[in-house]
Amino acid sequence: MAFTKAEAKQARLKLGIYGGQGSGKTLTALLIAEGLAKLEGKRVAYIDTELGTDFYIQTIAERAVHPEAFDIDRIVTRSIMEAVDEVRNLDPNVHGVLVADSMTHLWEATTGAYTGPRMKNGQIPIQAWGPIKKPYKQFMSFFLDGNFHAILCGREGIKMEADDDGDMQFAGTKIKAEGETGYEPHILIRMHADWKKDGSGYANTAFFEKDRSGMFTGRKVESPNFHTIIPLLKYLGSEVQGKLGDLEASAERDAAAIEAQQERAETERRSLCETIRTAIINAGDLPALKVAWELTKGKKGKLGDLLETLETMKDARKAELMKAGV
Repeated sequence: MAFTKAEAKQARLKLGIYGGQGSGKTLTALLIAEGLAKLEGKRVAYIDTELGTDFYIQTIAERAVHPEAFDIDRIVTRSIMEAVDEVRNLDPNVHGVLVADSMTHLWEATTGAYTGPRMKNGQIPIQAWGPIKKPYKQFMSFFLDGNFHAILCGREGIKMEADDDGDMQFAGTKIKAEGETGYEPHILIRMHADWKKDGSGYANTAFFEKDRSGMFTGRKVESPNFHTIIPLLKYLGSEVQGKLGDLEASAERDAAAIEAQQERAETERRSLCETIRTAIINAGDLPALKVAWELTKGKKGKLGDLLETLETMKDARKAELMKAGV
């Protein structure tokens, strides 16, 4: 891999939406997903963990926003493994948008699947988290690398941080899921209910907590929908989504590279040891033995435990040469 001139490889929007109960997460996700799917000429694939779309897939004339039924393809599951399998097999030629609603339930399913021993306080031991997170990280990898627009929804959680005295203090809100989840999407929106500017009641309001494009950072938008994010779409710079790759696969490649590096270092170490050993054995007098031993100068750390063997050989050869009077 070599540094090359950077080119935009982000072809599909990756969006996160979180908020409290009734803040409009599902409706906002559906409105944006519907617009994106129509733009692609494809369908919406929806992972529904709580039948939250049941009323939205029906026509309800009394609904103020989008009374028509949303036309989506749906699976209803809280299983992280089922979600991983479905997303892995998603055909981007058919489905142009994926929605996961909610990631909170999928994360709870991930941790809930752990049946191993726990610590005295009931918590999962640190060493168990790697295998636990594996399917969740697979899902997030498919979410980010998939050649489709993707929206994840989650419930609002509390973020706590230690102060200077080590006491835990409220530090804001976050998406209630695995700790890194909120950092993954391009845009992260926190939904909440705000009083309308005209005083007629409450409206679902989006606060853009994060926006890698810089277009929406820090903005509040009342009743967000597909048209809200349209200005961003022209900056998606490729036909095919650039891939970050699976973290586990990257770890395996790194492990293989480290192992190969260690093997090369061991080969070099033993070759150096053999060179010095041969010089010690072939030393015909004490000056020659001194020259042979000087080959270890600056190499003692590299030789490691082999240095002790060489030193024993050097002392034995020195005794032989002194006995012989040379």
